[in-house]
Amino acid sequence: MERKILLLGDPQLYEISDAIAPEELESLRPVFSDMFDCIKAVRRDYGFGRAIAAPQIGVKKRLICILTDRPYIILNPQLEFIGKEMIELLDDCMSFPGLLVRVRRYRHCILRYRDETWAPREIPMDDDMAELIQHEYDHLDGILATMRAIDSKSFVMKEQYEK
Repeated sequence: MERKILLLGDPQLYEISDAIAPEELESLRPVFSDMFDCIKAVRRDYGFGRAIAAPQIGVKKRLICILTDRPYIILNPQLEFIGKEMIELLDDCMSFPGLLVRVRRYRHCILRYRDETWAPREIPMDDDMAELIQHEYDHLDGILATMRAIDSKSFVMKEQYEK
């Protein structure tokens, strides 16, 4: 089911999400499906979207769904940054689909999490995938890309950028 994605300015987006307990896993399964439906809908409507964090649909849990080469369900993620090398990019977000924000993110990280079977997983991530997981992880802590802008001139409307 496509759920409403909360938009920039909604106070719920700035709240910190709670960890998921193993006994909550079954009750969250419909949320996984809804989150993947939201990714597909944003792709259809806006032409972008690889991942979404649960707080973006009003679920205050430490849950991220990524849809790239295959679907990933990421429960209670933890990030470890590798080195100090940064990348600079224009970041987009499903919570502000018409806006791009220039941010800096770590180029390399390790993602540790539980999957949908509660098995522990670890994935090294680089470049665009490292940026993606950092963006989604921030949502779990109530941080939006707008709050990580490099400076006050780091905001661009997509339609202006695409000209």
